[in-house]
Amino acid sequence: MDIILVPGFWLDASSWKDVTPVLEAAGHRPHPLTLPGKESVDADRAGITLQDHIDAVVQAVDAIPGKVVLVGHSGGGAIIHGAVDARPDRVLRAIYVDSGPLGEGGVINDELQADGNDVPLPPWDSFDDADLVDLDDPLRQAFRARAVPEPRGVAYGPQHLHDERRYGVPATVIACEFPSATLRQWIAAGEPYVAELGRIRDVEYVDLPTGHWPQFTKPAELARAILAAVDRPASE
Repeated sequence: MDIILVPGFWLDASSWKDVTPVLEAAGHRPHPLTLPGKESVDADRAGITLQDHIDAVVQAVDAIPGKVVLVGHSGGGAIIHGAVDARPDRVLRAIYVDSGPLGEGGVINDELQADGNDVPLPPWDSFDDADLVDLDDPLRQAFRARAVPEPRGVAYGPQHLHDERRYGVPATVIACEFPSATLRQWIAAGEPYVAELGRIRDVEYVDLPTGHWPQFTKPAELARAILAAVDRPASE
């Protein structure tokens, strides 16, 4: 299976480096992406939008014959959902890593502090404690050293969706910083944050207790969770 891996904010394709070997050993073909404006700290991020990132994923889907699995971490969840909407007939399963689908008109995070066209990685004390579970000092140092600013237009730009066939694409949510039972409770309560997730007809929930960056804190466990999701048949 071809597995397209979409990083979250401040990360590029290399953020999946401890996950991809496990996928390859199982016989799959991982395709970790570096999205536009994320090529380097010095890359030009002016004018790059959320749609540009979605289009980059769609381009990767179109370059592969047959169906694919999409994996999106954090803000990458909104991006893969946009790709599912664009190519619902090409996606076998969407896997949301500590993330979820973003509905029409939603934004990923317009509360992050921008510096011109850039949204730099904030200081650690601005994150919730749950985000930082298992992210020890060496991991934090390595993360900050590799971090690339997010394009402002990606963080602040609205999601635009067009094809309700997206609700028929099976999804897996790998819940890390809070248990999946909480997600289910929010859906049952009609919380707007999870309204789009609640409309997907076939959703599997998997708990992987750690912080917001399991590709760093528990990469082997994350890879195994992805493998299990890839192998899971869709519900009838």
